[in-house]
Amino acid sequence: MTRLIVLVLACLSAVPAATLPPEAEQRLALEIYRQMVEIRSGFTTGSTTPVVEAVAARLREAGFPASDIFSGGANPKKSNLVVRYHGTGKRGPILLLAHTDVVEAKREDWTTDPFQFIEKEGYFYGRGTADDKAQAAVWVANLIRYKREGYRPDRDIIVALTADEEGGGPFNGVDWLIKNHKDLIAADFALNEGGRGEMLEGKRISNNLQAAEKWYVDFRLEVHNKGGHSSQPVPDNAIYHLAGGLQKLGQFAFPMKVNEVTKAYFTQMAKLEKGALAEDLAKAGSGDQAAMERIAARSPQWNSMLRTTCVATQLEGGHARNALPQLAAANVNCRVMPDDSLDYVKTTLQRVMADDQVAIAVDNAEENAPGSPLRADILKAMNRVTDTMWPGVMVLPFMSTGATDGRSLRSAGIPTYGVQGFFQDRNDNRSHGRDERMMVRSFYEGQTFLYELVKELTKAAE
Repeated sequence: MTRLIVLVLACLSAVPAATLPPEAEQRLALEIYRQMVEIRSGFTTGSTTPVVEAVAARLREAGFPASDIFSGGANPKKSNLVVRYHGTGKRGPILLLAHTDVVEAKREDWTTDPFQFIEKEGYFYGRGTADDKAQAAVWVANLIRYKREGYRPDRDIIVALTADEEGGGPFNGVDWLIKNHKDLIAADFALNEGGRGEMLEGKRISNNLQAAEKWYVDFRLEVHNKGGHSSQPVPDNAIYHLAGGLQKLGQFAFPMKVNEVTKAYFTQMAKLEKGALAEDLAKAGSGDQAAMERIAARSPQWNSMLRTTCVATQLEGGHARNALPQLAAANVNCRVMPDDSLDYVKTTLQRVMADDQVAIAVDNAEENAPGSPLRADILKAMNRVTDTMWPGVMVLPFMSTGATDGRSLRSAGIPTYGVQGFFQDRNDNRSHGRDERMMVRSFYEGQTFLYELVKELTKAAE
């Protein structure tokens, strides 16, 4: 372990010292990070409980009383941890959230062991190094640092490490805490994953602040038919009905629009580009339909930020090779804009199918949640710390097209903002994939960024 720390610290020599934590704090964060990554906490092949137990032991050793540390969950293998660092109480608490479960990983798919924490060529490798154990480790390390330094915030600081953000369902830690122990995590606002720093060809472009996210719904499309012998085909074929409807879906696009967050995103993004693209981004931010069409055509991400999307992801049909199909079915996955309703999306799909034999039913739907307001105090703090550490890097309001636990918190009345300060190349996001990794430099700079940001948001008003 000592040799690993020495090697890691040695590779940081080119990083400006002002962006790095003190060496002792780096060592603590690295130890916690390594320990977390090497605990298998996948949905089906692991458990988050050992992570919780290890962190709770560190907190007790650091002097946090047992009365301020809670652990529990919907399942003995799906534990969550909540710890409170008391402030003066002049303002409402801040909640710092991270999840400790990870997407499954197979050794044969990776060039390294996914559950061995490895540092090489300026990166930390291992499942969860980016999503989301880096942030979990930093929250814990920084909280211990605040206590050791005797920092007295003007609001309580709550850290919650939760289970099954990736797996979801009845074991989701945030949903379980909201239902059973909401008092433990009730806060003025929360900081979570969902926003990251973007780099391009080694240059930092933006430090993103996620203030909204699309919500998720699966529809099951079914066509039932009496079937028959395949030697006597008829036009009324379940597969043909379904195929016809899906072809229409493939040619359909939901209307485009902007909301408070995406308007700010495209308006600010225009300042990072030049020429016709910059002009189109600025126009898109104001809702210009032609400009939105042009930038949607340039980027799948921009397209998905401008509209609800629905796409076929699975197919099934027929019961025998020599029989007319009695059933044809498909899963259609939709990522829905925050202000679009379930009924609107379902009704639109029915209209697009234009075939009453195609039955459409909701198979799995998350609860919709509005975006969080772009609060001046949070934007000011984030801009101040970002500009101090990385002069010229823009803070960019952002709407995720995927999903995080911020959705549940927003639905429960806790405004939530995705912010990390971990910079990654926009074209090298390996979360959920093979050889997941985090830049060594980015981890430690993110540690500093989150330490300073939380202090900005919890110190007495000037």
